[in-house]
Amino acid sequence: MPQAPRTYAAALWMLGAISAFIAMAISGRAVASAHDTFEIMTYRSAIGLVLVLAAAVAGGQTAALRPRRLGLHALRNVFHFAGQNLWFYALTLIPLAQLFAVEFSYPIMVALVAPFLLGERFTPVRIASAALGFSGVLIAAQPWAAGGLSVGILIALGAAVGFAGSTLITKMMTRLAPMIEILFWLTIFQLAFGLILAGHDGTIAAPTATSAPWLLLIGVSGIGGHFCLTRALSIAPASVVAPIDFLRLPIIGVIGMLFYAEPLQGAVFAGGAVIFLATWINIRSERPVRLAKV
Repeated sequence: MPQAPRTYAAALWMLGAISAFIAMAISGRAVASAHDTFEIMTYRSAIGLVLVLAAAVAGGQTAALRPRRLGLHALRNVFHFAGQNLWFYALTLIPLAQLFAVEFSYPIMVALVAPFLLGERFTPVRIASAALGFSGVLIAAQPWAAGGLSVGILIALGAAVGFAGSTLITKMMTRLAPMIEILFWLTIFQLAFGLILAGHDGTIAAPTATSAPWLLLIGVSGIGGHFCLTRALSIAPASVVAPIDFLRLPIIGVIGMLFYAEPLQGAVFAGGAVIFLATWINIRSERPVRLAKV
C-alpha cells in the first residue's frame, strides 16, 4: 500500500483507539460510585476474555493460547494491573485532562529504562527528550501551585509507572509471542488479580441495571482500543501514530468542561504539549518503535 493511504488508514484506526480510551474514562467515572477499581478490573477482564477467546477461535489461533512464558506474563500483568487500577482511581480525583497529560509521560519513562533492560541505545537525544518530558509533567502537575502535588497527581504518576513497566515487558514479549497470546494472558491474569482483590472483603458488588452497560463499555473499549492501536502501529510508524494519540488530551479536556464542569487549564495543555514534543523527538531520533499499553 502506498504511504499516503497507509497513513490515512492508520489515522482512522487511531481515531478508533482514541474514542475507545475516552469511552473507558467516561465509563470509569460513571461506575466509580457503585464499584471499586478491583471490581471494575474484574468485570473488564471477564468481558475482555470472552472477546479474546472469540477472536482466537475465529482466527484459528487457539494453539497460541497454550501456557507458555507464564513468568513474563505474570510480571507484565502485575505492572499493568497496578497501573490500570491507579488510573481508574485517579479518574475520581483529578480532572480528566490532567490525568491524560500525566499519563502521556509513560513513553518518556520507557525511553529512560529501555537501555538498561532491552539493550537499546542511551543517546544524548534520549536523555534530552526525557528531561524535556519531565518538565512537561511538572508543568501539567503544577507542584508549585497551592497545595503542591495532590494525591490524585501522585496516583496518576504511579499509573504511568505501571504502564511503563507493562510496556517494557510487552516489548520484550513481542519478540517471543504473538499478540493473541499476550492479550489472552492479559485477561486471564487481570481477571484472577481482580477476583482476589475485589473479594478480599468477602463481597463483590454485582452489576446493577445502571452500572452494567458502563461495565460492558469498559470491557469492549479496553480491548477494542488496544486492538485499534496495534493495527495503527502495524501499518504506520510510531512517529506517525504517536502525534495522533495526543488528540486525546484536547478532546477529553472539552468533555471534562462540558459534562463535568472541569475548567480548561492552560498549564495542563501546555504540559501535555511539552510531553508530546519530547515523545515525538525521541521517536524521530530512533528507528520506529511500537509502544502499546496492551
